Formats: sequence, C-alpha cells, structure tokens
Amino acid sequence: MGPREILIILVIVLLLFGAPKLPQLARSLGQSLRILKDETSSLTSDSKDGASTSGAAPAMPPAPGAAATPVAPSTPDTTATSSSDEPRDGEK
Repeated sequence: MGPREILIILVIVLLLFGAPKLPQLARSLGQSLRILKDETSSLTSDSKDGASTSGAAPAMPPAPGAAATPVAPSTPDTTATSSSDEPRDGEK
C-alpha cells in the first residue's frame, strides 16, 4: 500500500468516527494489541518450558487399587517342535 491509499483510509476513518472519537479508538486498539502480545508471549514461554523437559510424557500416578508389582515378559516356548502344517499355540 502506498502513502496515497493510507491517507485515503485515514480520511475515511476520520469521517466515519469523528475527531473526538479517534484518540479513544487508538487507545483501545493499543490496549488490545498489548493484551494480545502479553498472551502470546506467555503461551510461547509455556511451550518452551514444556519443551525443556526430557521430552517424555509426564508420569501418571497409578490407579487406586492397582498392583504395583511388575509383570515379567512372556517368552515363547522354543523347546517344542511343531510341523509347519500345525498352528502354534498363539496363532490361529
């Protein structure tokens, strides 16, 4: 936008709102922009704080009444032999 277009827009705003209202409009616009800037900076600082952790999701506490003992992983039975025609125990 060139200076001519900006001047035309300012004249139209002056005609629509009048000279006494312009300082009030500018003040409210400035306050709105300041609030927006504060909120966006707080959001970016919150996201930076969250990214500075180890990258893992926060640990969730165990459910009430849940057992706290770890379960040993199951290993497949390698001693049994089977033919290729018969399905294994876990496969069907």
